[in-house]
Amino acid sequence: MSDFVLNDSDTEVDSDEELQEAFAKGLLKPGLNEEIEKIEKKYMNNVADLKAKLKEFELKLPWVETLDLVTTVAPMAPDVALQMQQTALRRKNIAENTKGKLAYDPTQDPVLNEFKRENLIHRQAQAAAIDGIKRLKELNIPTKRPDDYFAEMAKSDDHMQKVRKNLMAKQAAQARTEKVRQLREQKKIGKRVQIDTKLKQAADKKQMLEQLKRVRKGKSSDLDFLEDNKGKNTGKGNPKNNVNKKRAMKDKKFGYGGKKKGSKLNTRESTNQMDGFNSSAKKKPFNPKSKSFKPNNKKKNQRPGKSKRNNAKR
Repeated sequence: MSDFVLNDSDTEVDSDEELQEAFAKGLLKPGLNEEIEKIEKKYMNNVADLKAKLKEFELKLPWVETLDLVTTVAPMAPDVALQMQQTALRRKNIAENTKGKLAYDPTQDPVLNEFKRENLIHRQAQAAAIDGIKRLKELNIPTKRPDDYFAEMAKSDDHMQKVRKNLMAKQAAQARTEKVRQLREQKKIGKRVQIDTKLKQAADKKQMLEQLKRVRKGKSSDLDFLEDNKGKNTGKGNPKNNVNKKRAMKDKKFGYGGKKKGSKLNTRESTNQMDGFNSSAKKKPFNPKSKSFKPNNKKKNQRPGKSKRNNAKR
């Protein structure tokens, strides 16, 4: 079998340059250079055959079995109409306040149209329910479940207990998370209040020092700011006004600290101070042998002496 070598010059395949030239001249046509015949599809609406086919599989059942209703839409409630107007106005304000500032068309708003669609479905179902209950009562068919009706649960009690435990655990976790969040917020508020208080105290101190500097330099002679500052520090909530009785007793007994040695020695001032000295009142020396020395004159049931006791035995 001899080898076959394809020669590019002998092939009938057009090159890319020739195809581009033919496309530029408009010689190429779609469909692999073959014209496709267009077949126009005809649509037919054979109403008679459709109705005949419908009668073949139509079931003639009483209305109780089908419960089909054709009703009009129930009237819209006033609060729903007001809510719809407010929603349209809010959407209009949002659209007009954006960067583009496009003209608002309520018929092209998808949010408002979805709201209207849901409201229309609700009103249609409401009208159908009212009409259906009325027709069931006319047919003497009960529409309410009796009080003693017992229906078996689709889920077992064990399964419902698990579901209840799971729900309780989720509620407890949510309550715990909410409590932690509230505590965190309270802590932040407390820190903020503390920082504000410190900043206010620093500002008051700075203002007082500036006023005091002005007084020292002789630029001002008003010292009312010292009284105001003293009044601020003497409030009901000031911890300095809360007297600790135990601390007061210890201060009274031991003093306030500081140097104790030599505190009772006489000084020049104490020596020259003669306020408590009375020269007219001279104290007499104490003599236990004097008649006036009667230590226990009022003592009763005094025991007699030994001689008296011996004489009493005779």
